[in-house]
Amino acid sequence: MAHKILVATGGGDCPGLNAVIRGIVKRSAQETDWEIYGCIESFNGILKDNIEIVRLTEQMVSGLHVKGGTIIKTTNKGGPFHFPVKQPDGSWVMEDRSQLMKRRLEEMGFDAIINIGGDGSQGISLKLMEMGIPVVGVPKTIDNDLSSTDFTFGFQTAVQIATEAFDKLVTTAESHNRVFIMEVMGRDAGWIALHTAIAGGAEVCIIPEIPYDPRKIAEKIETRYQNGMGFCNIVIAEGAKKTDGKVTGQAPTAVGDRHIKLGGVGEVLRQELLELGIEHDVRVTVLGHLQRGGTPVAYDRILATEFGVKAFELVKDKQYGQLVVYRHPNISSVPLADALKSPHLVCPDKDFLIHTARSVGMAFGD
Repeated sequence: MAHKILVATGGGDCPGLNAVIRGIVKRSAQETDWEIYGCIESFNGILKDNIEIVRLTEQMVSGLHVKGGTIIKTTNKGGPFHFPVKQPDGSWVMEDRSQLMKRRLEEMGFDAIINIGGDGSQGISLKLMEMGIPVVGVPKTIDNDLSSTDFTFGFQTAVQIATEAFDKLVTTAESHNRVFIMEVMGRDAGWIALHTAIAGGAEVCIIPEIPYDPRKIAEKIETRYQNGMGFCNIVIAEGAKKTDGKVTGQAPTAVGDRHIKLGGVGEVLRQELLELGIEHDVRVTVLGHLQRGGTPVAYDRILATEFGVKAFELVKDKQYGQLVVYRHPNISSVPLADALKSPHLVCPDKDFLIHTARSVGMAFGD
C-alpha cells in the first residue's frame, strides 16, 4: 500500500507556495510507493461536507515554480478548530471539526500532513500534533516574522516588488516637489518596510517596532525642502503605531475570519502631517496585495524548493512535529513548539539594519 501525504497551504498567499508543492511532489517521485495529495483551501477541503482533495502528480507540478499563488488555493478563514457552519436561520456558528478531520485522515489512509503556512497555520499544526495527527510544517509568510528561520520564502519577492514601486515614486516625487508615503504589508513586523526603505533610499521609515511621533516626521520632511523646492519619500508599515500604541485597521467582517484588517495608516499619517502645518503636496500609495502576487524571485524559488524537499524527507523519516527552517547555510528543522514561542520582529537596539539606516540619515519618527 502506498504512503500518502496531504499538503495544505493556509493563510495569505505568498510567492513560492507552488515551488514548495513542486519540491514535495518531485522529491517524492524519487521514492517508490508515495502519493501526494492537495487539500483545497487549506484544511477546509477535508472539513467540508463535500471533500475537496486532489492528487498531485509530476505532470501537474511541471514548471510550477515560476507561478505565483497556490494551485491548491488558500484561506485564512475556518480551520479544523473554528469551522464556520451556516444554520437554518441564516446565522453562523463555529464548530470544532478536528475529530472529524482526524477520522477522515485515518479512513483515507493518510500517513501525515505537510502544512505550509505562517504562525497562525503552524499554531494549528501544533494542536493537530497534540491530537496525535502526524504533521510537518513549512514556514510561509511575506512578513518574515517566524523566529526559527533566517528567512521565510516570499519575503524577498515582496521586498523586490515594494522596492521597484518605491523607485518609481522617488522620481515622481522629485519632479513635483512632493512628499510620497508608501504603505507596505508586514503586520506586526517591520521587515518589508525596513528592507524596502534601505534599498530604495527612503528619508523616513516607520515600523511597528518603533512607535512614531508625527512631529518628528514633519521635522525631517522640512529638512528636505529649501524655498519650497525639494521632495521626501516615506515607507510606512501597515502595523505602524504612534506613541499611544494604537494601530490602524478594521475588525474582520467575513465569516470565519478572526484577523484584524490592518491598513490605512498611510492616509492617517498624511492627515497628521497636514494638521501639523505641512504645506507640501503629500500623496499616499498603498501597495496592498501586489506584494503577495506574481512570479517569485530566484531566491524564493530556491528556498521554497529546498523547504519542499526537506518537508518530504522529514515525513519519510517520521520526524513529525517539526518545522522546516533555514539557518544559513543549512536547511534543517526545529520542534513546532519552539518555533512558535516568540515572533521574529525588528529589534531597534540590536539589528544592524536599523544602525545602517540611521547611519545614512534615515529617520524613524522617534
